[in-house]
Amino acid sequence: MPVVNRIADFASDMKEWRRWMHRHPELRFDCHQTAGFVVERLREFGVDEIQEGIAESGVIAIIKGQGAGPTIGLRADMDALPIKEATGADHASETPGKMHACGHDGHTTMLLGAARYLAETRRFKGRVALIFQPAEEHGAGAEVMVKAGVMERFGIAQVYALHNAPGIPLGHFMTTPGPIMAAADTFEIHIKGQGGHGAMPHETRDPVMAATGIVQAIQTIVSRNHYAADDLVISVTQIHTGSADNIVPDKAYICGTVRTFDIGVQAMVIRRLQQIVDGNALAFGVDAELDFQLGYPATVNHSDKAAFAAAVAREVSGDAAVDANSGREMGAEDFAYMLQARPGAYLFLGQGDTAGLHHPAYDFNDEVAPIGASFFARLVEQAQPL
Repeated sequence: MPVVNRIADFASDMKEWRRWMHRHPELRFDCHQTAGFVVERLREFGVDEIQEGIAESGVIAIIKGQGAGPTIGLRADMDALPIKEATGADHASETPGKMHACGHDGHTTMLLGAARYLAETRRFKGRVALIFQPAEEHGAGAEVMVKAGVMERFGIAQVYALHNAPGIPLGHFMTTPGPIMAAADTFEIHIKGQGGHGAMPHETRDPVMAATGIVQAIQTIVSRNHYAADDLVISVTQIHTGSADNIVPDKAYICGTVRTFDIGVQAMVIRRLQQIVDGNALAFGVDAELDFQLGYPATVNHSDKAAFAAAVAREVSGDAAVDANSGREMGAEDFAYMLQARPGAYLFLGQGDTAGLHHPAYDFNDEVAPIGASFFARLVEQAQPL
């Protein structure tokens, strides 16, 4: 079964919705204008219930099917990124320094398309909860919504989400059982020594040398402290120190990111970072402090739900266009919090050969929207059939 015919009928409307949202990007939890647009559409569709203001600007809408049954959750993120757009498109951002560079405008459009179809047809039992979430990029909006009790309040039994994928053929789906995206943590290291004249380093306690030793030692965590088959990335992304060629500075700063899938590997990294910082501080006679900040946890698909979602994707795009064991990505996603709260799955949907995510030339491919909306619609009808 290809794209649902009724959804194909209003593909032009979906393009208009998406491009309006693209012109009006909003950041983090401040997605009030986008949420207002979403609510207007939902009211036009005739959904049964709308709850606004969850996680500041989040929206949850309920569509009732025919007869008693469970509630399935479908999630789309709404927030944009603090990037200056370089697409040159007629529908480019009208807000300088902000743009939809990750396709959340498209994700919201796909869920709106599914909502319109499901509200018209209602060929399912129970209910569907449409989750429009702010602050995926920064702020863990999914965690805030979960902590606000949305799963319990709306009786959500399982939950699913899609993310567009540049570089993957248009309409191809990718997912995998178990971990699909990594935990993303941040570390900062603050080093304090004693500065002085660059010609008299023996009178200083040089934080530059300590920073160099720490950064070099960090590289050995991946190469020497973990089992090679366990995915792990540690990247030092910032080193700041010094002000002149003839001055040994007082301070140095190091920052980086850690990506893991396993909490045991994550704990090992924290332990080794602390040992490296403490050891180099002693060796170079400086004071050094590690600040390790836990970020989004790993996004872990429930195996049976991932298999079910892949089967639905095959209905929409065909067997050859679905990879149900695609492996895992080192990026991170706050949908992880929803999958910790309820069983479900996260999938990627190819949008063809376009600029990559978070690139100023990126734009969501509007041809993807009817495919994603059809997937969401069929997911509901298959999960809770009449």
